[in-house]
Amino acid sequence: MSKKTLIIGAGGVGNVVTFKCAMNSKTFGEITLASRTISKCDSIAKNIKEKLSISINTASIDADSVIQLTKLFNNIKPDIVINVALPYQDLTIMDACIESGIDYLDTANYEHPDTAKFEYKEQWARDKAFKEANIMGLLGSGFDPGVTNVFCAYAQKHYFDEVHTIDILDCNAGDHGYPFATNFNPEINLREVSANGRYWKSGEWIETKPMEIMQVWDYPEIGKKDSYLLYHEEMESLVKHIKGLKRIRFFMTFGESYLTHMRCLENVGMLGIKEVEHKGMKIAPMEFLSTLLPDPASLGARTKGKTNIGIYAKGIKDGKERTIYIYQVSDHEKCYEEVMSQAVSYTTGVPAMIGAKLILEEKWKRDGVFNMEEFDPDPFMKELMVQGLPWKIIKKT
Repeated sequence: MSKKTLIIGAGGVGNVVTFKCAMNSKTFGEITLASRTISKCDSIAKNIKEKLSISINTASIDADSVIQLTKLFNNIKPDIVINVALPYQDLTIMDACIESGIDYLDTANYEHPDTAKFEYKEQWARDKAFKEANIMGLLGSGFDPGVTNVFCAYAQKHYFDEVHTIDILDCNAGDHGYPFATNFNPEINLREVSANGRYWKSGEWIETKPMEIMQVWDYPEIGKKDSYLLYHEEMESLVKHIKGLKRIRFFMTFGESYLTHMRCLENVGMLGIKEVEHKGMKIAPMEFLSTLLPDPASLGARTKGKTNIGIYAKGIKDGKERTIYIYQVSDHEKCYEEVMSQAVSYTTGVPAMIGAKLILEEKWKRDGVFNMEEFDPDPFMKELMVQGLPWKIIKKT
């Protein structure tokens, strides 16, 4: 019987996921794209129809409402829900999946709208309910988190007896031509970057000031870039599942123009998430700022350059020290040519499709809530090679 797939979220990542699911329609069957703004869904569906000659259904949904979500799920009866809406909406969509008995996948962990904090705790707490409903929840099936988790699991399976240190390295060397813009949702992006950093060492989390730690990393096919330590969500699960781990850190590149704009905005309070009164109205500065910045989904046509995201791991194999660097390079212009989105959206959306594909094909299938590294990495690594995200590995023994 033909499958049914429901995608929630019609931003840049939602566009990529829908395109790539349509390109793999034998697996995903009848596809519906839903968002609060149905015109965005219709625009994506129109582009897919013109480019691939495949029809996509569209629907309007308030992803903050479990009642509305459950009604939509029961009407469509999808085999899987791919959540690429805002991280604030993870819990309502998960709860609706529990109510309706439908497998769930997302690309980023839950964030509370009023607290600049993201963690898996509340999603992991739904593991029992997912088991009782005989459904699966796959968390963080983007690139980082997502592919980076799978890279770690692949390194652990094939190259190490023990992995001692991991650095996750994320470089976007793309140029969109704007003085300041974010490559994904401005609120999520700026919250992440302006927060204190954290890394894990010797069994404890060590907190740093924002952008306090910097290293220069030589990214293959890009070159040397200043890379700043941030806290990133995949570390929270990797410390639980990678054997022998002694330290894990996350680094991301930022240009001086981006950092200067961000510091200025922070200094005048524009990165605040608590409401302030303006002319008798309540408004959160960060929300107002996001309306002024370019829509990330609009950056694709004007972005040039490459991304490079990977892991650099050290450990022991057969009693000898070993170093592995696994990475993936994407070209913004090539991504846009294929799916009309730039590489940041592409590198998140393709892994979301792959994770869902493995669930539907029952290559990754268990009841409960899981992170990416808890499954056999080999099928996912194989799919990356054929779905547009070929990876490379550098080995040093």
